[in-house]
Amino acid sequence: MEKIASFTVNHLNLLPGVYVSRKDHVGSEVITTFDLRMTRPNYEPVMNTAEVHTLEHLGATFLRNHPVYKDKTIYFGPMGCRTGFYMVLAGDYESKDVIDIVKEMYEFMKDFEGDVPGACARDCGNYLDMNLPMARYVAAKYYDVLSDIDESRMIYPE
Repeated sequence: MEKIASFTVNHLNLLPGVYVSRKDHVGSEVITTFDLRMTRPNYEPVMNTAEVHTLEHLGATFLRNHPVYKDKTIYFGPMGCRTGFYMVLAGDYESKDVIDIVKEMYEFMKDFEGDVPGACARDCGNYLDMNLPMARYVAAKYYDVLSDIDESRMIYPE
């Protein structure tokens, strides 16, 4: 079997950033998948499931309610390795095109107060596995990365 695209990325040189993971064509439409890499793989500790789960609820809620991106959002969810998230948008984009919306989303998450959307037994299959304070902490850390991001953190390293 061939390696899938995400397994060809050199994770030893990968820094937190915003990367185009892949572009898929569905008919005449382009779907762009972004790698929102929050921690340095294999060097920094991974995020725990509670904060990842909380960020998933907050990020998906933010994107699906955004006046511009709600109809472009296909998916927002965690990577299995717990070092970041995938954001899948309808359209042909580059990393520089989405820095502002990603920054806006992480600002929302780092500043969020109150009840996590969908964090109840009726709406979620694992609603007790949430940690808002830690989610806010890791979102703020990534927001700082986004505030200083340059092109080297938007193109996968060799």
